[in-house]
Amino acid sequence: MGWNPSTWWWLIAGAMVAAELATGTFYLLMLALGAAAAAAAAHLGLGLAGQLLCGAVVGGGAVAAWHMRPSRQASSTDVSANRDVNLDVGSPVQVPQWQADGTARVSYRGAAWDVRFAGTGVPAPGEHVIRAVEGNRLLLDRAAP
Repeated sequence: MGWNPSTWWWLIAGAMVAAELATGTFYLLMLALGAAAAAAAAHLGLGLAGQLLCGAVVGGGAVAAWHMRPSRQASSTDVSANRDVNLDVGSPVQVPQWQADGTARVSYRGAAWDVRFAGTGVPAPGEHVIRAVEGNRLLLDRAAP
């Protein structure tokens, strides 16, 4: 049984998609697009050179476009202050009294925590916001009025 060239291209595209699912390499999906474009070129009756050219242009272009896309990742924010990593960042905390060295002991999430003032000026009792978590110590700043 002889298979036409488009069948081979579709099998190659399917194998690339399966390999991508097994490895998680997103670039294989872009190359699978190139194989699908080569299959479409085979359906249109182009010869092997036209199919290869079509697959290379589409697959290579998709890989290049994906590689050069602007990243949506945040700038290199310190992990201790990154809300995406530490869900405590941005949470309110009530500080009843500060020590002279800018530390205090507060109740947060049902436990006693050591805190340190990380804002500007002199710390004052009242509402504060967690700006970072440093080990088992919370770094606080004044809450916005």
